[in-house]
Amino acid sequence: MTAAVAARLLGIVAVVAIGYLAARTDALGDADAATVLSNLAFLVFTPALLFRTTALVDLATLPWVTLAAFFGPALVVLTGAYLLARALAREGDPPGAPAVRAICVTFGNTVQVGLPVVLALYGQEGLRLHVAIVSLHALTILTVITALIELDLARARGGAAAGVARTALATARNTVIHPVVLPVLAGLAWNLAGPGLPAALDDVLQLLGQAVVPVCLILIGVSLHRYGSRPALGRSAVLAAAKLLVLPATVLVTAYWLLGVRGLPLHVAVLCAAAPVGSNALLFAQRYRTLEGEASTAIALSTPAYALTLPLWLAVLALLPP
Repeated sequence: MTAAVAARLLGIVAVVAIGYLAARTDALGDADAATVLSNLAFLVFTPALLFRTTALVDLATLPWVTLAAFFGPALVVLTGAYLLARALAREGDPPGAPAVRAICVTFGNTVQVGLPVVLALYGQEGLRLHVAIVSLHALTILTVITALIELDLARARGGAAAGVARTALATARNTVIHPVVLPVLAGLAWNLAGPGLPAALDDVLQLLGQAVVPVCLILIGVSLHRYGSRPALGRSAVLAAAKLLVLPATVLVTAYWLLGVRGLPLHVAVLCAAAPVGSNALLFAQRYRTLEGEASTAIALSTPAYALTLPLWLAVLALLPP
């Protein structure tokens, strides 16, 4: 692991610690800081980032084989984690628990951690492939996980009694009219329409999008203080291990042996899958008031553990014949 990557991980842990200390010392006041930060990130900053990203992505030059090598297995792992979490659900678990656990296992920190890692190891060509994955990351994984959690909530509200068609309609509506999915769809529509982003609008979106990273990292620290980590430590460790080990292993097997992906595209896909749990897992948990402690602890555990698992995956990739 390079010094640049180690420094980035240390910086992320430091910002999370600042958030924790700010909450512990009441520096953020008596208000519900976690809820305020979550709403800002989920309803203001993240939609701006997602809209701008999808509005500007060059759809014609996307590396579709690399994308299939990442998203195919990622969706398989997401579905498997969701079904397993439903099967193992305990009495008293909230209805959104399986979806929150599934997003912890599949949604990685591909920007704050993944991007500098790929840039340091593979340069601009690797970064081009990584950015292509990141540009569709939210559209693919967050849309699916939103549909799953909305479906579970509809069932919990008596969707079965209301009828399959009405439940499906309500789930589809809540999935689309959503602060994560809607800006992605709007950005894609803007992209396909082809007008480009006016400079003034682009500046506003860029300023708002830049706030996502620090706000989410502070939110993780605040949530660790608010919800505590001990009750969720065991389950969070399982989620973190699955994210760091199961997802990249599934991508590796699928890409290398089933799709025949080799070289740089294989390395980028696997390392993207190997990133630690991303902050969107906590944003979703906060949004649905479900397992906030598990999600924040999974992020806090997986980020420093990534310093150990990254060299492991680099060694495995180096052993594979071309």
